[in-house]
Amino acid sequence: MKVVAVIIICAVLIIAGIYAVKSHTQSNEESYLRIHIRANSNDSIDQSVKYKVKESIVDFMSPALQDVKSKDEAMQILQCNLAAMKSVADSTLAQYGYNYKSKVSLRKEEFPARTYGELTLDRGVYDALIIELGSGEGDNWWCVVFPPLCFVGADDENVEYKSFFGELFGKIFNK
Repeated sequence: MKVVAVIIICAVLIIAGIYAVKSHTQSNEESYLRIHIRANSNDSIDQSVKYKVKESIVDFMSPALQDVKSKDEAMQILQCNLAAMKSVADSTLAQYGYNYKSKVSLRKEEFPARTYGELTLDRGVYDALIIELGSGEGDNWWCVVFPPLCFVGADDENVEYKSFFGELFGKIFNK
Protein backbone atom coordinates (compact mmCIF):
# COMPACT_ATOMS: atom_id res chain seq x y z
CA MET A 1 0.00 0.00 0.00
CA LYS A 2 2.84 2.41 0.86
CA VAL A 3 4.54 1.67 -2.46
CA VAL A 4 1.35 2.56 -4.36
CA ALA A 5 1.08 5.84 -2.40
CA VAL A 6 4.71 6.73 -3.20
CA ILE A 7 4.17 5.95 -6.89
CA ILE A 8 1.04 8.12 -6.99
CA ILE A 9 2.83 11.00 -5.24
CA CYS A 10 5.77 10.73 -7.68
CA ALA A 11 3.41 10.69 -10.67
CA VAL A 12 1.57 13.78 -9.37
CA LEU A 13 4.89 15.59 -8.83
CA ILE A 14 6.07 14.74 -12.35
CA ILE A 15 2.80 15.92 -13.91
CA ALA A 16 2.86 19.10 -11.79
CA GLY A 17 6.46 19.69 -12.85
CA ILE A 18 5.64 19.32 -16.54
CA TYR A 19 2.71 21.71 -16.16
CA ALA A 20 4.88 24.22 -14.24
CA VAL A 21 7.60 24.14 -16.91
CA LYS A 22 5.04 24.74 -19.68
CA SER A 23 3.39 27.55 -17.70
CA HIS A 24 6.78 29.07 -16.88
CA THR A 25 7.78 29.11 -20.55
CA GLN A 26 4.58 30.84 -21.58
CA SER A 27 4.82 33.37 -18.75
CA ASN A 28 8.48 34.03 -19.61
CA GLU A 29 7.48 35.13 -23.09
CA GLU A 30 4.66 37.27 -21.71
CA SER A 31 6.56 38.71 -18.72
CA TYR A 32 9.85 39.83 -20.24
CA LEU A 33 10.73 42.69 -22.55
CA ARG A 34 14.07 42.10 -24.22
CA ILE A 35 16.55 44.30 -26.06
CA HIS A 36 18.60 43.21 -29.05
CA ILE A 37 21.31 45.40 -30.58
CA ARG A 38 22.60 44.06 -33.88
CA ALA A 39 26.00 45.18 -35.16
CA ASN A 40 26.52 46.09 -38.80
CA SER A 41 28.99 43.21 -39.26
CA ASN A 42 31.39 41.00 -37.33
CA ASP A 43 34.37 43.24 -38.10
CA SER A 44 35.97 44.31 -34.83
CA ILE A 45 35.28 47.97 -35.60
CA ASP A 46 31.53 47.35 -36.04
CA GLN A 47 31.45 45.17 -32.94
CA SER A 48 33.18 47.90 -30.95
CA VAL A 49 30.68 50.60 -31.85
CA LYS A 50 27.81 48.25 -30.99
CA TYR A 51 28.89 48.49 -27.34
CA LYS A 52 29.21 52.28 -27.57
CA VAL A 53 25.64 52.45 -28.87
CA LYS A 54 24.51 50.09 -26.10
CA GLU A 55 26.08 52.36 -23.46
CA SER A 56 24.46 55.45 -24.99
CA ILE A 57 21.02 53.83 -25.17
CA VAL A 58 21.23 52.50 -21.60
CA ASP A 59 22.40 55.92 -20.32
CA PHE A 60 19.62 57.68 -22.22
CA MET A 61 16.75 55.33 -21.28
CA SER A 62 17.66 54.49 -17.67
CA PRO A 63 16.08 57.63 -16.14
CA ALA A 64 12.84 57.05 -18.08
CA LEU A 65 12.68 53.38 -17.03
CA GLN A 66 13.78 53.94 -13.43
CA ASP A 67 10.38 53.58 -11.74
CA VAL A 68 8.67 51.26 -14.22
CA LYS A 69 6.44 48.69 -12.52
CA SER A 70 5.19 46.64 -15.48
CA LYS A 71 6.19 45.38 -18.89
CA ASP A 72 3.31 47.32 -20.48
CA GLU A 73 4.53 50.55 -18.91
CA ALA A 74 8.08 49.86 -20.15
CA MET A 75 6.76 49.18 -23.66
CA GLN A 76 4.81 52.46 -23.67
CA ILE A 77 7.88 54.41 -22.60
CA LEU A 78 10.02 52.75 -25.27
CA GLN A 79 7.35 53.29 -27.94
CA CYS A 80 7.25 57.00 -27.11
CA ASN A 81 11.06 57.19 -27.32
CA LEU A 82 11.76 55.23 -30.54
CA ALA A 83 12.69 58.35 -32.53
CA ALA A 84 14.83 59.69 -29.68
CA MET A 85 16.64 56.34 -29.33
CA LYS A 86 17.31 56.34 -33.08
CA SER A 87 18.76 59.82 -32.74
CA VAL A 88 20.97 58.69 -29.82
CA ALA A 89 22.17 55.63 -31.76
CA ASP A 90 22.81 57.66 -34.95
CA SER A 91 24.65 60.37 -33.00
CA THR A 92 26.84 57.75 -31.34
CA LEU A 93 27.62 56.18 -34.72
CA ALA A 94 28.50 59.61 -36.19
CA GLN A 95 30.60 60.53 -33.13
CA TYR A 96 32.82 57.52 -33.79
CA GLY A 97 33.05 58.16 -37.54
CA TYR A 98 30.54 55.65 -38.89
CA ASN A 99 28.53 56.64 -41.96
CA TYR A 100 25.70 54.13 -41.56
CA LYS A 101 22.53 54.74 -39.54
CA SER A 102 20.39 52.73 -37.15
CA LYS A 103 16.87 51.32 -37.26
CA VAL A 104 14.95 51.16 -33.98
CA SER A 105 11.69 49.26 -33.48
CA LEU A 106 9.58 47.59 -30.85
CA ARG A 107 8.24 44.21 -32.02
CA LYS A 108 7.90 40.52 -31.33
CA GLU A 109 10.99 38.51 -32.17
CA GLU A 110 12.15 34.93 -31.69
CA PHE A 111 15.06 34.47 -29.30
CA PRO A 112 17.07 31.38 -28.43
CA ALA A 113 17.38 30.36 -24.78
CA ARG A 114 19.60 32.83 -22.96
CA THR A 115 21.10 32.94 -19.47
CA TYR A 116 21.66 36.20 -17.59
CA GLY A 117 23.55 35.32 -14.42
CA GLU A 118 21.32 32.79 -12.68
CA LEU A 119 18.21 33.63 -14.74
CA THR A 120 17.53 31.59 -17.87
CA LEU A 121 14.95 32.72 -20.41
CA ASP A 122 13.57 29.95 -22.56
CA ARG A 123 13.63 29.96 -26.33
CA GLY A 124 10.55 31.70 -27.67
CA VAL A 125 8.93 34.77 -29.16
CA TYR A 126 9.33 37.83 -26.95
CA ASP A 127 8.44 41.50 -27.20
CA ALA A 128 11.73 43.28 -27.85
CA LEU A 129 13.37 46.58 -28.53
CA ILE A 130 15.39 45.92 -31.70
CA ILE A 131 18.23 48.26 -32.67
CA GLU A 132 19.93 47.43 -35.96
CA LEU A 133 23.16 49.23 -36.77
CA GLY A 134 23.74 49.55 -40.51
CA SER A 135 22.89 46.22 -42.11
CA GLY A 136 22.35 44.61 -38.70
CA GLU A 137 24.06 41.42 -39.89
CA GLY A 138 26.76 41.17 -37.21
CA ASP A 139 26.85 39.54 -33.79
CA ASN A 140 24.41 40.92 -31.29
CA TRP A 141 24.12 42.14 -27.73
CA TRP A 142 21.01 40.95 -25.85
CA CYS A 143 19.57 41.76 -22.49
CA VAL A 144 16.28 42.38 -20.68
CA VAL A 145 14.60 45.78 -20.38
CA PHE A 146 11.84 44.53 -18.07
CA PRO A 147 12.29 43.39 -15.44
CA PRO A 148 15.34 45.68 -15.46
CA LEU A 149 18.39 43.47 -15.90
CA CYS A 150 20.34 45.87 -18.13
CA PHE A 151 18.89 49.23 -17.26
CA VAL A 152 18.14 50.75 -13.84
CA GLY A 153 18.31 48.25 -10.98
CA ALA A 154 20.20 45.71 -13.03
CA ASP A 155 21.96 44.31 -9.99
CA ASP A 156 21.08 40.95 -8.47
CA GLU A 157 19.47 42.39 -5.35
CA ASN A 158 16.50 43.67 -7.41
CA VAL A 159 15.83 40.33 -9.09
CA GLU A 160 14.02 37.57 -7.27
CA TYR A 161 14.71 34.01 -8.40
CA LYS A 162 12.25 31.24 -7.61
CA SER A 163 12.34 27.51 -8.07
CA PHE A 164 9.03 25.70 -8.44
CA PHE A 165 10.54 22.43 -7.22
CA GLY A 166 12.44 24.14 -4.40
CA GLU A 167 9.24 25.70 -3.12
CA LEU A 168 7.28 22.45 -3.58
CA PHE A 169 9.84 20.32 -1.72
CA GLY A 170 10.14 23.02 0.95
CA LYS A 171 6.40 22.79 1.57
CA ILE A 172 6.44 18.99 1.66
CA PHE A 173 9.46 18.53 3.92
CA ASN A 174 9.08 21.57 6.18
CA LYS A 175 5.60 20.75 7.48
